[in-house]
Amino acid sequence: MWRYAAQRLMLLIGILFGVLVITFALSRILPGSPVEMMLGHRPTQEQIDEAKAQLGLNQSIPNQFIRYVSDVARGDFGISLRTGQPVLNDLADRMMATFELTTLALIIVVLLGVPLGVASAVRRNTMVDHCARGFSIAGAALPVFLIGMILQMIFYGGLKWFPLQARMDAAILYDYPFDRVTGLYLVDTLLAGNWIAFKSALSHLVLPVLTLTLAALAVVTRITRNTMVEALAEDFIRTARAYGLSRRIIYFRYALKATLIPMLTVIGLTYGFMLGGSVVVEYVFDWPGLGGYVVGAITKNDFPAVMGVTLLLATTYLVINLIVDLLYFVVDPRLRSS
Repeated sequence: MWRYAAQRLMLLIGILFGVLVITFALSRILPGSPVEMMLGHRPTQEQIDEAKAQLGLNQSIPNQFIRYVSDVARGDFGISLRTGQPVLNDLADRMMATFELTTLALIIVVLLGVPLGVASAVRRNTMVDHCARGFSIAGAALPVFLIGMILQMIFYGGLKWFPLQARMDAAILYDYPFDRVTGLYLVDTLLAGNWIAFKSALSHLVLPVLTLTLAALAVVTRITRNTMVEALAEDFIRTARAYGLSRRIIYFRYALKATLIPMLTVIGLTYGFMLGGSVVVEYVFDWPGLGGYVVGAITKNDFPAVMGVTLLLATTYLVINLIVDLLYFVVDPRLRSS
C-alpha cells in the first residue's frame, strides 16, 4: 500500500507541474496585458517599463517560468491585479466559503443518492425505478445555472422562503458578530452559540446547496443503481437468499458492500464536478467564494488570481482522488493482500 501511495503521490506532483505549465503558457499566450489592468489607458512608456519590471514581464519566458515555479513552491502566487492583495490571502478568505458549500452538498448527495439508487435497483422496472431514472435524467440534462435561477424564482421570488444571495444578512453579521475560527459559518456560529447568526447562515446555504445537489444527485443515483443491479445478480446474493437472510441484510450488508469501490470513485469525481460547478453556482447566488473571485479575475485579465485558483482547485481535486484511491485498500481486503 505504501509503495502504491508513493507512486500516486509522484503522479500527483507530475500532474500539478503539468497544470502549472499549461496555466503559465495560457497566461502568456492569451490576448490582453496585465499592464493595462495596473495602469489603465494611455500610460507613459516609463510607467509601462516599471510595471513590466515589477511583474517580471521584462525577462525571457524561461526566466519568467523559473521565477513563477520558485514563487509557487514558497506559497507565493503573486499580487492580485484587481484587489491589490496577495493572491494567497484572497484564496484563504474565500476557500472556506466554497468548501462549506460543496462539502455540505456532497454529504446530502451521498445521503440521498445511495438509498435512492438502492431502492431503484431493488424495485427494477417499477414506478419507483422509473421515477428515480427520470429524476436522474432531468438533473443531468438541466444546466447548473438554470437550476439555480429556477430555484431563485420559486423560493425567493414567489414563496419568499429563502434569501437570494450572500452567506449571511449584513444586518445580522453586524449586530450579532462571531469569531471566525474555521471560516465555516455554520461551525463558527455553533461554536459561538450564536443561534440567530446560525439560522441566517443556514437559510443562505439552502438554495446554492440545493442547486449543486440536484445537479450531482443524478450521477450518484444512476451509478448506485447500475452497480447494485449487477451485485444482486451475483451467486453469493442468491446463496444468501437461499439461506433465508433478511432483505435488509442482503441489500445493505452484502450487495451494497460489493459496490463500494465504484461508488467511491463516483463520489470522488462528483466532488471534483462540484468544485467546477460551484464557480457557476457562486456567481449566480453572489456567493463570496472562489467562483465569483475567479470570474472577476478572468474578466479583468488578472492572471495571478486565475492561476492561483486553478492550481488550488487542481490540487484539491487530485488530493481527493488520492484519498479515494487509498480508501480502496480499506474497503477491499483483496487489494491489501496483493
